[in-house]
Amino acid sequence: MLKIDNLTAEIDGKKILNGLNLEVPAGEVHAIMGPNGAGKSTLSYVLAGREGYQVTGGTATLNGRDILSMSADERAAAGLFLAFQYPVEIPGVQMTNFLKTALNCLRKARGEAEIDALEFLKLLKKHQKELQIADDMIKRPVNVGFSGGEKKRNEVLQMAMLGPKFCILDETDSGLDIDALRIVADGVNRLRAPHRAFLVITHYQRLLDYIKPDVVHVLAHGQIIKSGGAELALELEKSGYADLV
Repeated sequence: MLKIDNLTAEIDGKKILNGLNLEVPAGEVHAIMGPNGAGKSTLSYVLAGREGYQVTGGTATLNGRDILSMSADERAAAGLFLAFQYPVEIPGVQMTNFLKTALNCLRKARGEAEIDALEFLKLLKKHQKELQIADDMIKRPVNVGFSGGEKKRNEVLQMAMLGPKFCILDETDSGLDIDALRIVADGVNRLRAPHRAFLVITHYQRLLDYIKPDVVHVLAHGQIIKSGGAELALELEKSGYADLV
């Protein structure tokens, strides 16, 4: 599904990704771990099309399509979704309006009709219940006044509503207590499917106790330096990165 070949990228003239190679097949969850400054968040931003990051070499394709040549909204329409480590607040924009507008923009880009109001509410209520999101929360402006856990649940709600093909979770466990972590992880696990893949970026094993990865990669100095099964994350939890790096 996602294939990255010899990807190099920089920001403000500083090289961050240095010939990175990665392949994530459909139906799988891959985790990326690594020390601070390794390039984990940069990878997520480059794939999502965030401004300020310059790709200087290599390729990245999603289902055979070159995503590096697309704008950020075109990548979203192609099925790419990024859950931010620090979700932004959008004052004055109600959650329900935001979700419906985003969903209809994707449907329009794919040549589909706008979603019916009743169908939208039915879908929203279903995912609200799964993520324990109260009605008053979705009547508020996007992320305004939300706790850290509420913001992360809101990110997973957006992901569930939009139904992307490839989901990138950039340190979704950051700032979550154990209850919020379990709720968010359960929401992600419900979305696992043969036609969908996940790239989970994290510092800690605890998230991977709930979201079981098929493959764990270690990223350092802008490259994948080791890959293995779920047991690799346990090794890193015990010994750290020093020996590998």
